[in-house]
Amino acid sequence: GLRWIGALGKQRLTFRTDSQLFKLDIVTMAGLRWIGALDMYRKVPVDLMEGTKRGSFLSLFAVFAMLILFLLETGEFFRQRLVTDLALDTSSEKRVRLNFNITMMDLKCEYTVLDVVSVLGTELNVSSNINKWHVDGAGVRQMYQGRNKEQHDIALHDKDVKESMDELLADGEEAVSLDEATFEFALKEQNFLFVDFYASWCSHCRELGPTWEVLAEVMTDVAESVVDDRDHDYSEDDYNEAVKVELPVMIAKVDCVIHKELCHKQMIQAYPTLRLFIDGERWRGGDYRGHRTVTEMAHWLTSIEEVYKKEVDDPTTKFHIVHEAALERMGKGEESDEEHEWAEKIKNRRAAHVASHEWVEKDHPGCQVSGHLMLDRVPGNFHIQARSPHHDMNPHMANLSHEIHELYIGEPVGKRFIDNSKIQAPAAVKKKMTPMNGNVYITLNLHEAYHHYLKVVTTNLEGLKMGAKRIKSYQIIQSSQLSFYRNDLVPEAKFIIDLSPISVSYRTTSRHWYDYLTSLMAIVGGTFTLVGMMESGIHAAVASRKKSRY
Repeated sequence: GLRWIGALGKQRLTFRTDSQLFKLDIVTMAGLRWIGALDMYRKVPVDLMEGTKRGSFLSLFAVFAMLILFLLETGEFFRQRLVTDLALDTSSEKRVRLNFNITMMDLKCEYTVLDVVSVLGTELNVSSNINKWHVDGAGVRQMYQGRNKEQHDIALHDKDVKESMDELLADGEEAVSLDEATFEFALKEQNFLFVDFYASWCSHCRELGPTWEVLAEVMTDVAESVVDDRDHDYSEDDYNEAVKVELPVMIAKVDCVIHKELCHKQMIQAYPTLRLFIDGERWRGGDYRGHRTVTEMAHWLTSIEEVYKKEVDDPTTKFHIVHEAALERMGKGEESDEEHEWAEKIKNRRAAHVASHEWVEKDHPGCQVSGHLMLDRVPGNFHIQARSPHHDMNPHMANLSHEIHELYIGEPVGKRFIDNSKIQAPAAVKKKMTPMNGNVYITLNLHEAYHHYLKVVTTNLEGLKMGAKRIKSYQIIQSSQLSFYRNDLVPEAKFIIDLSPISVSYRTTSRHWYDYLTSLMAIVGGTFTLVGMMESGIHAAVASRKKSRY
């Protein structure tokens, strides 16, 4: 049997068979109408559609536009974009590495000192990881000064000289004081002239004073012994002249406070400067840099004479008794055979060193300093200054002109990755990592030097790492200005460093695939709709014009 079962909004038809019960829901006619209205793809009968040349042209235009937009959108999808993020610098590193290669154009390596100053402390004369190279007058790197070069201690005066300066001068002054005129005369008249360029305010010079006077007395004693060995009947004046003639070396001194022009012509940068002149010319081996004792200076003069004798082919010598006279004057008595043998070995070694390592002072006015510093991540500075533990520097002769070949912060391996384009970084960022490379800073006047202010920004680049360790790079925002010093202060080339609390991160990003598909659909639909609107407008205009004719 069949029977109707009523339901709200529906009619249910139920019928039974022998095996099962079927139920069929019949949707109301109103529901069927709604589904029909939902059809978004209604078809227009083919008989009602009309093709036109205008439609064909617009269709080709639409296809061409969609193709162009499709290619552009595809290129945009595959292109990676660089995104910049700013955040507080949360680096756990306690120190940063600063790498540098700087040439001091007019500062000798022996006076070039690098200091590091920060709020956590001061390091003076940093030598670890620092190399120095002598640079000639043309700026060409020459002799290697040394790795981890420190200014070694030397004896600043002879402690065996017990007399004071007043006691030594009681019977007259042996070290001759020179001025501009007498200095030129001494150069012409003396084969060997050993001059102490000093300043009256210099503490090292005051300490050396008695030693220098004793060295002059030794030379006088040697000359007197030579004269006394002759059979002579000299008057007192003739005797004094004969002694002057026989002086092995004329020991003289110049007060640079009084005779500034003379010291300026001689390019005296530090006090005391002990300089030897031979036959009116400055000794090519450079100024004396050894221990400032009577015997050491006598040894040095003897080794110089050995080289000089070979050059001029002159077997005669005046220095063969200088060493013995120095020992006798200092009260050290006769040498034993072992001491004499040792002294001869030292003398021969020094003579060989002088001959094989000739030093042309004019060819080495500058110093190239390179290496790296580990700086605390706090505000501070490092500076290059003219200083020596054995000299008092002449402030107006300190020229801090310099050229920065390279200066950057961070690990060298990270810089190599960026330079070799293994890591993507904007060109502007790469330039800011080494903004001072190749810059030259020349001081034209006395008592001035350049100060450089470096604002350092931590920079994180995507993919910059060694193994699992991420490597940070640093951008530098720098400004430089010329600073002026008081006349009694030695200028210094200063690099003031301040780390920014903000870090910058650069990462690459690309579009998602669903953004790409959505854009393609928008291109197709939008182009079709826009061209359809254009066609409808043109059609309406043409139809209106036809009506107006009739």
